Amino acid sequence: MMEPAAKQKVIYITYLIAALDVTWLFLQFSITPYLAKRLGFDTLWFGYLQTTVGVIQLLGGPIYGRFADVFGARAALTVSCLASVVYFLLLTVADSTFMLFVHKLPAVFMHGLPGAQMVVADLSENEKRAEALGKLGLCFGIGMISGSTLGGTLSTRFGEKFAASFAAVGSFVSLLLVLNFIPKQTKIHTVPESDKKGSSKSVFNLGEITRLMKFPGVAKTFIVKIISGLPSGIFQVMFSIIAINFFQLKAEQNGYLMAYFGIVQMVIQGAVIGRLTSRFSEYTLLLLSVGISSIVGLAQAMMTNVFQFCLIVIPMMFSLSVFNVITDSMLTKSVSPSDTGTMLGLCASVQSLLRTVGPTIGGFLYETYGVPSFGFIQCVINAAVFSLLLASGGRSQPNRP
Repeated sequence: MMEPAAKQKVIYITYLIAALDVTWLFLQFSITPYLAKRLGFDTLWFGYLQTTVGVIQLLGGPIYGRFADVFGARAALTVSCLASVVYFLLLTVADSTFMLFVHKLPAVFMHGLPGAQMVVADLSENEKRAEALGKLGLCFGIGMISGSTLGGTLSTRFGEKFAASFAAVGSFVSLLLVLNFIPKQTKIHTVPESDKKGSSKSVFNLGEITRLMKFPGVAKTFIVKIISGLPSGIFQVMFSIIAINFFQLKAEQNGYLMAYFGIVQMVIQGAVIGRLTSRFSEYTLLLLSVGISSIVGLAQAMMTNVFQFCLIVIPMMFSLSVFNVITDSMLTKSVSPSDTGTMLGLCASVQSLLRTVGPTIGGFLYETYGVPSFGFIQCVINAAVFSLLLASGGRSQPNRP
């Protein structure tokens, strides 16, 4: 049993690892769209590239979560950091369409943020979990700012290959932090015998993964997570194209805009979510996030310039942050402590699913109906989800002890 001080130290180190992981991720976002454009990619082909990543991570997410439950979070984070090093090394030599697709393959193992969520979920108590997971969002904001700024600056001044090499070195630093500070086993809760019976230790056991869907309320929350998250997921996937073509931003300007996203997210995750989770029920906050998302969609449909978008970003990031933290918290509380890794892997797969179907749908909508179509669809879908949640009257499942 870990001492509270030791647990807290591990959680703080995990926050640092998460911030670094997101930094390298957003650094890459400042490289790939411009590299793809230079290699002759149009909107449709860039959509195919994003879809490839989505499919790869969709397949890897649940298995990665199961791997963490069986072998421990340190092993899972080690695999993720190693894959990240290979990913960025391949990006440094990506000088053709084929190599740009090949460099995405290690993404099947790249689940640094879900890995960090697993450590935090394992070491935090149920009543503090939403707040602890929310602070990971603060790390996401820090990583978004530093990664976007670094990516835009390095790729503009020193070239894309240097920026990718910098991220590869950074990923190796993350790997050293994992090996030195994350304990082999982070699960501190006692697993009931009833949860152990019939449990398989196989990482690739589909039955162990799909079994979680049978827990009360899990399937419903997952459906809400997918349907409500789809429109905003499409917009996020297509945003790099929107920034270049609709807002006419250069790499460095795009980096500053992403840094602004990060600042807004940091404020929301660090100063707002903790207070909200201590005062309101998770169901109320879920309703609030979906309702605001619908209004944000309407605003996106009407925006015409980057200044208007900067105003929309504040409620947009609020709804996204609250929605993701609350749904992840609800889902991990719905299963036994021994299954939190697999559940968070499934949560990560929802994002991967959105990235899989998002580029294809987004590319079609962008080419056929333009940017406003993303907003109108988000408005209608989230309004419908809000109405259905309201009609269900909060009939939710009891959390597992």
